[in-house]
Amino acid sequence: MYAAVTYVRSPAGMFVEEMRRDLHPAHTHADAHITVLPPRLLRGTEEAAIQQLTSICQTVPPFDVTMGDVESFVPATPTVFIRVAHGAYRFRELHDQLNSGALHCNEPWPYMPHLTIVKMDSLEQARNVVQLARPRWDSCDDSRRIRIESVTFVKGMGERWMDLATVKLGQSPIRQESSETGPRQGKT
Repeated sequence: MYAAVTYVRSPAGMFVEEMRRDLHPAHTHADAHITVLPPRLLRGTEEAAIQQLTSICQTVPPFDVTMGDVESFVPATPTVFIRVAHGAYRFRELHDQLNSGALHCNEPWPYMPHLTIVKMDSLEQARNVVQLARPRWDSCDDSRRIRIESVTFVKGMGERWMDLATVKLGQSPIRQESSETGPRQGKT
């Protein structure tokens, strides 16, 4: 499976990673990220997908988004997340441009940009975690404004993902040496 994400390396991203460790210690593998393309099989080669990602991302200037409130995908999935409140249309535009050619997938859910806090094991656990995460996120003093400057193409499954290429928006790609990370777990 392949996906495209943008890592959130800001203080707000670190806050979310710490909150994840506290709320669900068994699932702390994922770096804070916003998914641009959810996991999918490729319709072509890995190289063709990276070339497509590169050519599209080179035409998109960096942009800012502002994170909103804690929400969940209950009852569809037990995922608890922070919604992108302002600038979400920029992610939707990028998603729509990338979801073509070698990267095309008929996704099972409408695309909604968000930063996953945690995916729980049950819907009831997710409902409880939302109640814990909301006041915690509300108390975050860090800026909720995030600068989006790159997209990382990843390969993996479940809890094990590897960065394949990082493309700076408006610039040429940076190839990755095989580094293990955990940007995704299920639908986020």
